[in-house]
Amino acid sequence: MADHAAASHAKPHIRPQNPNFSSGPCAKRPGFSLDALQGALLGRSHRAKEPKAKLAEIITRSRDILGLPKDWRLGIVPASDTGAVEMALWSMLGARPVDVLAFESFSEAWATDVIKQLKLADARVLSAPYGQLPNLAQVDFSHDVVLAWNGTTAGVRLPDGDWIADDRTGLVIADATSAVFAMELPYEKLDVVTWSWQKVLGGEAAHGMLALSPRAVERLTTYKPAWPLPKIFRMTSGGKLTEGLFAGETINTPSMLAAEDALDGLRWAESIGGLPALIARSEANLKAIADWVATNNRVAFLAADPATRSCTSICLTIAAPWFAALDKDGQAKAAKRIAALLESEAVAYDVAAYRDAPPGLRIWGGATVDTVNIEALLPWIDWAIDAVAAETLAKV
Repeated sequence: MADHAAASHAKPHIRPQNPNFSSGPCAKRPGFSLDALQGALLGRSHRAKEPKAKLAEIITRSRDILGLPKDWRLGIVPASDTGAVEMALWSMLGARPVDVLAFESFSEAWATDVIKQLKLADARVLSAPYGQLPNLAQVDFSHDVVLAWNGTTAGVRLPDGDWIADDRTGLVIADATSAVFAMELPYEKLDVVTWSWQKVLGGEAAHGMLALSPRAVERLTTYKPAWPLPKIFRMTSGGKLTEGLFAGETINTPSMLAAEDALDGLRWAESIGGLPALIARSEANLKAIADWVATNNRVAFLAADPATRSCTSICLTIAAPWFAALDKDGQAKAAKRIAALLESEAVAYDVAAYRDAPPGLRIWGGATVDTVNIEALLPWIDWAIDAVAAETLAKV
């Protein structure tokens, strides 16, 4: 609206108290300081009694907060969410045909692994452009299915699990790194769920979590892939599940400093009310942005369907006419300039759209982000877009 646009030429007076809106690693929990890590067992072997108990505590607290089914296993694995997904793909796929849902960069990476690395001949990739979901009705549940529950680089999430067949015979492997702790997951419809410490609870990078249903465990213990498995992917020995992996006995050496940080995030989550409170915080952040977008002619959601809009990785496109008139290269430069202006003012760090996504902004709305900081950021986005518009039009 014209009056709305004119008002934003002046810099807003209120700044976010925390300008960290990165989609990973994500903002630390409110009130965090390094004092929270004083209990870290530094210089100790992760296989010693006390450090191992810390790792087991991460597993126990995580499954309790998430309400993970009692017959599921949960373990800490190397290489963040990527490592967890790769462990599942390389250890379980090949027994059945595979359907991969690819609608943003990470799910596209899993499709590449299936087609080009594992070279599975009986595999299909069901694709959709950024901002949309593939046609879920095309999924064949006699196949194994690989998906991202929330597209971190597209701001698109699966709305529910109703489309997943109750009588499926294949496994459903879900990369849920930017969904876990911020969205309800239908575990009865899933078999493998992966995430990392660095997303919704704001932990440090490099450590992944791998959750397995009984059906996934059965696959691991009855199926042997045709390819060799690196040590960090191995979850069985002699045809039996390596149970220690799901009790704090990690495959490689974890950071006990990062482990203490993960425990701090989990304790904070418990202190505010657990999963319902975490979900409510993320949804409040999405609502604040949705209310702003609804009265704004500069921006739009990349995910057009409200039912599929992520409440964590919130992706926006620039909708102003001056931006639409630019060529592709011009749009990319203008969007980066908007993000750079926000960073130069120390009001928002790391909010540029992912490099493979359409030009725009990506604002993390996970549970560690206070809604008041989102609300303070939004007028600055108006200001930055108008400032780049003036720069761009001055060159014409």
